Amino acid sequence: MDRSSEPNRSAIYATTLVAFLAIAGIAVVDPILPAIGEAIGVTAWQVELLFTAYIAVMALGMIPATLASGRFGFKPVLIAGVSVVGLAAILASFSDNIVQLSVLRGVWGLGNAMFFATAMVVLVNLAIDREWVVGLFETALGLGFAVGPLIGGLLGQVSWRLPFFVCGVFMVLALGVAARKLREPTNRQAPVRVGQIFATYRKPAFIALCVVTAAYNFVFFVVLGYTPLFLGLDVVPLGLAFTGWGLGLATGILVIGHRLAHRIGAVQTVGVAIAGLLVCMVLFATSISTAEALVVLVLAGLCMGLANANLTDLALGLGSSDRRLATGAFNLVRWGAAAPAPIISGKLAERSLALPFWVGFGVLAVGVLVYLAFAHLMAAGYGERVLWSRWNRAAADTEHAAEEPVGEAY
Repeated sequence: MDRSSEPNRSAIYATTLVAFLAIAGIAVVDPILPAIGEAIGVTAWQVELLFTAYIAVMALGMIPATLASGRFGFKPVLIAGVSVVGLAAILASFSDNIVQLSVLRGVWGLGNAMFFATAMVVLVNLAIDREWVVGLFETALGLGFAVGPLIGGLLGQVSWRLPFFVCGVFMVLALGVAARKLREPTNRQAPVRVGQIFATYRKPAFIALCVVTAAYNFVFFVVLGYTPLFLGLDVVPLGLAFTGWGLGLATGILVIGHRLAHRIGAVQTVGVAIAGLLVCMVLFATSISTAEALVVLVLAGLCMGLANANLTDLALGLGSSDRRLATGAFNLVRWGAAAPAPIISGKLAERSLALPFWVGFGVLAVGVLVYLAFAHLMAAGYGERVLWSRWNRAAADTEHAAEEPVGEAY
């Protein structure tokens, strides 16, 4: 499709830019976690509070953010979210202890909840080509995860405070872009009720997807939150290591994820991703050198990119026809499951450095089993087939009932 035919390109690109800066703000903390722990004198699990507080508040904030977007509109909520993130990041750079930092990271998470509860819905409503705009959004996330650690590493060698401050400045710039360029979708929708969001969980295929995603996102933040401590590198090498991870993630999203989904289907691509990540957990736990762990880190990023390239599409396709409800319900599970991962990893590491990865393996193994049992339901609901459906009569019956094309699932 000719992108010049998109009437809201500037608003779409502006929203995507803000998404990139928001994700870079998450990843900027990775390389400076050990430096923060050393500077303010806290243990591994205490420094992991910076991730857990952020993700937990972000998960809980998804529901009120979704409700607010129905009441006040998408643009005001999105701009408010960007403002909160910028203010929290700047204040975090002046913090003196782990409690202050954790509280401000929680406020930061609330701001990001306001953004992520609205951004995807705005993009899909503004665009003609749904697949392009979802891919653009996921690309912004992948690049944000790639660039954030590099910024954190380079600035963190000056001071651990500097990455927080610069991230806040970036969000202030993003606020200017958002205020000028973002547009409210023309089709104003009715306010959302809490019961409508939770009603989305009545769909078996959507529930199965949420369970798989919960296991996957737990492991995602074991890697993102704990591996910086596990590697034991200085700030700049750690920033470069996670830039490599982010590039693997971006490659999985940009180069492989959607292409593989067009060949074998989005559901089976997610299966390939979580199977590969399961192997990475074993390789992390049994790695005998930093070089080996770094190779596994990039490989894990690639697997995560394959998953991220397709999970959002699947959630919107299998959830409610109202994108706000599907996004709110899915993100509540996605981030809620991720919240305990960093702090659990920090506590487990006190017993064994490999133990967080073994626990991650166990959690993801549950997700893999659920995937194997219910992939046929997800595929049928999304208009796809899975390889083993010919041997699964229930799958065949479900697929036959769902044979009408789902095409425009959003």
